[in-house]
Formats: sequence, structure tokens, C-alpha cells
Amino acid sequence: MTAYFFAVLFFLLIFLITALSNMKLMVRLRPQVGTADLSRLSILIPARNEAAVIGRTVRQLLDQSDQNFELLLLDDNSTDGTVEIALKAADGDPRLKIIEGAPLPKGWLGKNWACHQLSTRVDPSSQKLLFADADVTWSAGSLNALMLEFERSNAAMLSVWPTQQTISWPEKLVVPLMKFVIVSYLPLLGVNHLPLPAFSAANGQCMVFKRHIYEHAGGHATARNQIIEDVFLARITKMFGFKLRLVDGGGLIGCRMYTGWGEISAGFGKNILAGHGNSVPFLLFSTFFHWIVFAIPFVWLGFSGSMMAIGLVGLILILRVVIDLFVGARPGLALIQALFMPVSVVMMTLVVIRALRWHFGDGPEWKGRVLHVER
Repeated sequence: MTAYFFAVLFFLLIFLITALSNMKLMVRLRPQVGTADLSRLSILIPARNEAAVIGRTVRQLLDQSDQNFELLLLDDNSTDGTVEIALKAADGDPRLKIIEGAPLPKGWLGKNWACHQLSTRVDPSSQKLLFADADVTWSAGSLNALMLEFERSNAAMLSVWPTQQTISWPEKLVVPLMKFVIVSYLPLLGVNHLPLPAFSAANGQCMVFKRHIYEHAGGHATARNQIIEDVFLARITKMFGFKLRLVDGGGLIGCRMYTGWGEISAGFGKNILAGHGNSVPFLLFSTFFHWIVFAIPFVWLGFSGSMMAIGLVGLILILRVVIDLFVGARPGLALIQALFMPVSVVMMTLVVIRALRWHFGDGPEWKGRVLHVER
């Protein structure tokens, strides 16, 4: 077990060093002095059956400022009254414009097609495009803080990692793993300062583009069949030699991604294989690796109580707690999530199994559609 101990220790230390470096470098949105120019901003929201959240989102965005930005909402064949609720929330505010989505063409995924349509309907004078999901929450001053940071960074593409809001225990044990992986695995120094597309990351919940660069790079049309279109667009941005930046929502911009295990399993299940380059061997290796590093040390500790096992488990707890505190978790919750790390690994394994069943079947499903992805 000595060789196993030193191998796992090596990886955990690398992850901890990467995480501490990223936390030092990551810009966090905060209320800022000054007023951003929102007059040539288009906020673009694709919406498919978002009745539960769209009223709140529209109201929060329109209340951000009295500047004359435009808020475009594309209704992607909703059947739950999404449009009516959005119009009621706007209460006649002319900045909200509703676009009726066209039928989904062959070779496109639904969200990518919706975002592409939105990008073709913006006001000719718009210079900045903000793509946001319908379930993103906007605290007072958050839009101003975001656009001031976009101006300061001079980035072609800026992506926000919203503060993930979790309520049920499946959400608390699985959803934070997305940020855990980004913070501990991907050096932000490379993302922000190296031109290599391999150092690319983004979150499609909230992305801002300089319009002329977005259009020059091909926009969502280049990502028409990409399940993780956000990362693909980040890579395209770098391939064209433009600047990419990631920032943390800092509690100003938030999102509840999924509401319970069913949505978690489906949501992560549709993305996880694409996140591994659509390589089944790579996905299986990654799953095995996470068992070895983040689950087996707990089992070893339970059966042996050895000092080496205690050391590995302690380092896992430190890594998880530090990252969870950084992304806004309460101290008590951060410790519980860390102690249940093996359970999180088991749950992600179930997600992998679902993803593989979809891969070898008809394809992943989301919001009533089968996502036909090129193999």
C-alpha cells in the first residue's frame, strides 16, 4: 500500500496547489463603484418551458438599470406559458422582446440553435452579447459589476461561474463537483494567459462576447452539434487568438442548475461524455481514477485505521473544504460535503452508467428532446 499512498498523495498535492493558485488568481464579482455602459448591450436568453423561473429572471434583469439595453427572449416551443409569464413580469417594459423560435434544423442541438437565432436578431447597434440561461439569478448591481469587469478585462469572451444554489442533498453532493474539478484540475493561469485551446473552460449559464469577435469566430453556428458548446466556443475564441477570461459569480450571479437527483443524473449524464472528448475509454479511466483518489482512501481508513490512510483522507477533506468555502458554501456544509466525498463518487458513477447507456442507445435526452450527437 506504500506505492498507492505516495501515488495518491502526489495527485492530491498537485490538486491542492492548483486550487490554491486558482483561488488567488480568480476574479470574484463584487458591487463596484462606477456605471457600466449598457446602452449597446443585448441580453440573450433561450427559454424552453421555463415558467417556474422566467418571471423572476426577467424582472431581476430589467430592474438592474434604467439604461436602454435590450433583453431578447427566444421561446423555444414552450408549452407551459413561459411567454405569458415573461410579458407579465416585464409589465410593458419595451426593452423585453420576444422571439418565436423556428423549428430545430437537422444537425443542430436545441440550445445552440436557440442561441444562434438570438444572435441574428440583436439590435444593429449592439456591441456586446450576454448569453444567460433562464434560471440564472441576478442580485442588485450584478449586471453592472459584470459589464464593468468585462470592460476592464478587455476580453473577447468572458464567462461567469455563477454561485451554484443547492437545496436537496443530491444537489449538495454532486453539483459542487463541477466547480471542484475546474478549480483543482485546470490552471487558471493557462486559461487566462496561454493561447493554447487546451487551456479553455467556460460556463454556458453566463457568457459575454464582444459582438464583432463572436461573429468573426462563427458564433454558435460553429458549435451547432456540440453538447458542451460553452467550452467549444472558448476554444474557438482562443484558436482565433482572442482573449478568454473566467470570473466567479461571487454570490451576485447565481443559479440552481438542477432540482433533485432526476435532473442531476440527466443533466450531467448528457454532458459528461462530451466533457471527456466523447471518448468512452477516457471516461472509464476518469471514473476509475476518481475511485482510486477520492473513495478508496476512505475505505482503507475504515478497514485499517492506518496513519497513511488518515493522511490521505485528511488531505481530501482539506482540499474539498477549502474549495467549497471558496465557492460560497457554509463551513458546516463544506465539511459534510467533504466527509461524503465517497458518496459523491458513487453518484457520479451512476451518472457515467446513464451516459454510457445513452451513448450506446438513441442518445442523451433533455427537456423532451433526444440530442442526436455526431459520433
